[in-house]
Amino acid sequence: MEGESEFSLDSVRRVVSPMRFFVLAESLGGVESMINHSATMSHGGMSREERESVGVFDSTLRLSIGIEDEADLTEDLRRGLAAL
Repeated sequence: MEGESEFSLDSVRRVVSPMRFFVLAESLGGVESMINHSATMSHGGMSREERESVGVFDSTLRLSIGIEDEADLTEDLRRGLAAL
């Protein structure tokens, strides 16, 4: 999911805070749904130019969808995005 504005890690935490199913994490190797701000997490050691050259932008949130109920995940995303 990519938006037009830049997300800071703080704004990502605001999105995740009201969520019940998505957790702010990098891959845990499990079946849980996760949300990841790659610019500050998995690619945090790269410069902005390096990140953007591989398609990782400050405005990108990556979702990993787990085995939870689809309706629960949809509501979780609505609740989280309403916090922005």
